[in-house]
Amino acid sequence: MTPLEPPPVPEERPSAFPSPFDERGPHPLARQAAEVLKAELQAGTLAPGVSTSLLEAPEGGKMFGVLVVQDSQGRIGFLRSFSGMLGGQWELEGFVPPIFDREARQRLEPPGEATVKALLARAEALRTSPERAGLQAARDLRQARQAGERAELRARHEARRQQRHARRLELAASPALTEEERRHALHALDQESRGDKAERRKLEAAQEQEEREGTRAYARMERRLQALERLRRIVSRKYMKRIHDTYAVHNARGERRCLRCLYTPGEPPSGAADCSAPKLLAHAYAQGLHPLALAEFWWGASPPTGGRLSGAFYGACREKCGPLLPFMLEGLTVSSPRRFSPPEPTASAGALSLVFEDEWLVVIDKPCGLLSVPGKGAELNDSVLTRLRARYPHATGPLLVHRLDLDTSGLLVAALDSRTHAALQRQFLHREVLKRYVAWIDGRVQGEQGTIDLPLRVDLHDRPRQIHDPIHGKPATTEWQVLERRGERTRVALSPHSGRTHQLRVHAAHPLGLGAPIVGDRLYGHEEVRLLLHAEGLAFRHPATGQRVSFERPAPF
Repeated sequence: MTPLEPPPVPEERPSAFPSPFDERGPHPLARQAAEVLKAELQAGTLAPGVSTSLLEAPEGGKMFGVLVVQDSQGRIGFLRSFSGMLGGQWELEGFVPPIFDREARQRLEPPGEATVKALLARAEALRTSPERAGLQAARDLRQARQAGERAELRARHEARRQQRHARRLELAASPALTEEERRHALHALDQESRGDKAERRKLEAAQEQEEREGTRAYARMERRLQALERLRRIVSRKYMKRIHDTYAVHNARGERRCLRCLYTPGEPPSGAADCSAPKLLAHAYAQGLHPLALAEFWWGASPPTGGRLSGAFYGACREKCGPLLPFMLEGLTVSSPRRFSPPEPTASAGALSLVFEDEWLVVIDKPCGLLSVPGKGAELNDSVLTRLRARYPHATGPLLVHRLDLDTSGLLVAALDSRTHAALQRQFLHREVLKRYVAWIDGRVQGEQGTIDLPLRVDLHDRPRQIHDPIHGKPATTEWQVLERRGERTRVALSPHSGRTHQLRVHAAHPLGLGAPIVGDRLYGHEEVRLLLHAEGLAFRHPATGQRVSFERPAPF
């Protein structure tokens, strides 16, 4: 335990353990401890002989945690931890150890990893084998030849069809033919048409037979490959179950649960119980220390997916730690998690700042701190949509066509009937609506303008955060232009060409985007009084008049 200096007076201690899922940042006592650890990391030393330079390498960033504790003598200090492994090690001097039984894991890991790696190697050898490559090449050549044969036959049949059509017109117009002769001639043309269809069916059947014979060896190899993959997954699951059984999880009452029991009926996700918070609580209980406050922060290079900024505080993730931490905290008095709350909207309750209004639609200037649509719970009922419904009680709408985040201000358009709503939605879907935002970036943006193209998806382990995923993410593109530079901050204009959740916020903060978060971004940057992001421009085609309309409302910052 590292003593906390100066020792906090009783008034500075929390009356209850702050929830690790708090959205409004850690308790001041935990912040104080975190700043001590941050200073050590800034100085370049993780532990004796271990430099923080490894945290700056690609994918080297790490989540760190501090837990303020009180010992039996009333002395207050803090413990420190890191998530997972650091520099290939589970333990470093000065940091708490992992939760699992180290001896049991050491007996399991070498043979388990060797088996899984051997299966991976066998699958990779089969996947990259010359035999498989040859079968793939033969398949590609065969399919290309067959496609050419089908195209050639279609062209020949089309030419003959046109000839038959011309011949039928001649027969219909010829006065020299008797009805019997015309009937025989038309029958011959019909027979020719049937012959073409039979020829096409014959070719298709022959090609199908050739494909079955040609792909038999390739299909056998693919089945072998799939069998190896299934076997690897089965072995990996069995191995992970045995690894998870080496974890013993305790709570403040001294009760013990197996890790897998806390995630039933499912299985623990990868890395469960290896996060900073569980490790800190487990060590505190083992040492007879009473937990007072917790803080977790990221340090080092951002992950390739984005979503983490060096030095920023983050709450515990609900997907991975959600089933685990509530049990570990049983026996402590724990406060309810606080929701993030930006400043109250300046407009009086129920009022809306209208930019445009007619019988079909309305454009609103939404203030920061007002929801676009109602949330869950009576306390989250107030929203733009709620106020619109109160203003237009007899309209078939109103219906919001798009949304802005709680802490984003600016222009929103709502339809007052379903037909207008559908027409506007089509324009958004086809990217015919021009949107322009202005934001202050918490850093010096390199360059003057550009385009960011980073596909995004939700972080399955930490909703509602979004992450960059070039494989499974949905396309997301943003154009940007620098408007002003002031000290360490940059004012930019942002024009999204897609409407992904948190698109501008992730595109700003990600290293492959602007490389710095929007000022006040509590999810992807550092929290402040408010998020400095404002939707200042909106242009679209009016569904009723067909005229192009545009609206502007300057940012209030």
